Amino acid sequence: MLAKLSTRSKARRCAISGAIGLALLGAGLPAVARDGSEPGLSRFYRQKVEWARCESLEDDFQCGKVTVPLDYAKPGAGTLDLALGRYKATGKKRGSVLVNFGGPGGPGVSELAAGGKEFMELTDGYDVVSFDPRGVGRSSPVSCGDGTDEALDAMDEEADPGDDPRAVLKQLKQAADQCAEHSGPVLPHIGTVNASRDLDVIRQALGDKKLNYLGFSYGTRLGAVYAAQFPKKVGRLVLDGVDTLTEPLSEQGVAGAAGQQQALDDFVGWCVKDIACPFGTDARSAREQVVQLVDSMDEDPVPTAFGEAFSGQDLVGAIGQALYSEQLWPSLERALAQLVEEGDTTGVLGFSDGGYAFRSDAFRSDGETDIPLADEEDVPLDNLPAALMAINCADDPDRPDAGRIAKDLNRLRAAYEQASPVFGRYRLTEYLMCYGRPKGTDFIREKVRDVPTAKMLLVGTRGDPATPYRWTVETAERLGDSAVVLDNKGEGHTGYASSKCVHRKVDDFLLYGSLPASGSSCGPEDD
Repeated sequence: MLAKLSTRSKARRCAISGAIGLALLGAGLPAVARDGSEPGLSRFYRQKVEWARCESLEDDFQCGKVTVPLDYAKPGAGTLDLALGRYKATGKKRGSVLVNFGGPGGPGVSELAAGGKEFMELTDGYDVVSFDPRGVGRSSPVSCGDGTDEALDAMDEEADPGDDPRAVLKQLKQAADQCAEHSGPVLPHIGTVNASRDLDVIRQALGDKKLNYLGFSYGTRLGAVYAAQFPKKVGRLVLDGVDTLTEPLSEQGVAGAAGQQQALDDFVGWCVKDIACPFGTDARSAREQVVQLVDSMDEDPVPTAFGEAFSGQDLVGAIGQALYSEQLWPSLERALAQLVEEGDTTGVLGFSDGGYAFRSDAFRSDGETDIPLADEEDVPLDNLPAALMAINCADDPDRPDAGRIAKDLNRLRAAYEQASPVFGRYRLTEYLMCYGRPKGTDFIREKVRDVPTAKMLLVGTRGDPATPYRWTVETAERLGDSAVVLDNKGEGHTGYASSKCVHRKVDDFLLYGSLPASGSSCGPEDD
């Protein structure tokens, strides 16, 4: 039972969720679906969303739901409800824009309700809508119970050199079994291929002939999969902070570690110019001090106000969260100064919390196959990391056995440490995430390419710590002639909220169909 999140668990869960942005457990889905024409699907495509005021949220924010098949291969075998939220169009309505905030595992309804001001320009022509994907938030939330802590602890343990991996892998398999036990019937049907099909049911239920879409981070993968499955239904589609479609989890971790290290170096370069920087005025020395701080806290964790220990790896997770936005750099500087000069973890714990700590014990299925919306208080505390692991693993076909893992770990440790002396060990845990789970789909790697759609806008940020700019270029090449690239020469994860130039160009495309030339850029001077 999850009575509460420990300090350590909050830090690890939040940071893993931010670090890995990544379709289906099993096989059997058709590569392309035709809305409502497959046997048994027509009733889902005849729905219309009924909107109503959301409890405990602002009056101008509305909530609704759609019902989708639990299993698209057997649409009569059960259903689940997906939570929706929207800001209604204020001008002449031309349809809807669906927003996915990434994760995977982030609940879209609460994110849109909290961050709606970023999208108010779009309400001049659109309802701005988001949703909790299957397995996330109020849409049949998955959970691992105590298995989430066990899995994260085991991955932490295996990141240490010299350990025998087999005992740890046994622990990971037990944790995966707990996830299956606690998550109920949705778990075998989670993943991006199914989420994409849900997206098309939502599109139809909103009354839109084509999907207008704004996806961030993992949401770019969902958008790309939709384009491959429903190419004739793509309207104006924007992918910001573009995820990889090809790299295995082990390679994604190396890329992520390198991206986070570059972002940390950029932060340190900024910090040493300020008299309040706790690492002095020399950038090289400051970078070395960060590594020393992490190492010393791993050897001797710092107690928190809650009486629990805060380790170097917990600190790495907190720093990783803070690096997602350049606007957080002053707060990170103050938090690190508080830690270094006073031994006070309050500031860094603020980044570790991440805003995703829900309030109740694990969700358990009652055996029904028609699953209604969960109440907010019934969303498990570990839903974010549990959904992240489930979706990433459902999207990943690689399942190395214990012998292969033992053979690869030393080589991978060296590669990760070379990519980042700070984030390398932390990110190595991703290689172990899916051990003990069923093999995922190969649809994304093999089928999401050369999509014959309307033009799509892909935004890549040069200083992005989570989705490196090269992924934008590589994904654009895979998607083919339909992809238009906007180069954001800035810092932070994604560009829409941090760059006025990116914000303006994305809105111009969604509202008016005005696309920038492929390869054009936004820089600080454009804001």
